[in-house]
Amino acid sequence: MRSGDDASFREFARAKALPLRRTAYLLCGDWHLAEDLVQTALIKLYRVWPKVRRKGPVDNYTRQILMRCWLDERRRPWRSRENRDGVVPDEPAAPATAGISDSLLRALAEVPPKQRAAVVLRYCADLPVAEVAVALRCSEGTVRSQAARGLDVLRAALQRQHDEAVSGRSA
Repeated sequence: MRSGDDASFREFARAKALPLRRTAYLLCGDWHLAEDLVQTALIKLYRVWPKVRRKGPVDNYTRQILMRCWLDERRRPWRSRENRDGVVPDEPAAPATAGISDSLLRALAEVPPKQRAAVVLRYCADLPVAEVAVALRCSEGTVRSQAARGLDVLRAALQRQHDEAVSGRSA
């Protein structure tokens, strides 16, 4: 890669790493995995940087790579065998979640992966339906239906958390 391309990639990666990490965290709910996903996505982007950069804006392409990395990670066999009961002997302090409440993160974890992807890209990353469709490689109608279903699951999870909190206080 030419030094100009290398410098432009470094500048792009510096500018987009934190927003990508936040998006990845909203998808997977794990800061360490989010960092790994962003790193993998940036490595894949680096390999094709000169070609992608010449074609125009690379934000959508980068989000699409990140989504594919996350979906691929979910398909890995050790992910399905891993026990994620949330019990850790010593929990380190979590990084700031930029104003995202713990209850929202717990509720997002209950939303199925494709629906979560649609909800996060549509409402957290504030992308238009067309761009989400490109990132998820599906039709705009599918994005709308997946986002609507995901919001229904999210609302139900938040309502359940609220009801549990209220019943816990009154008990």
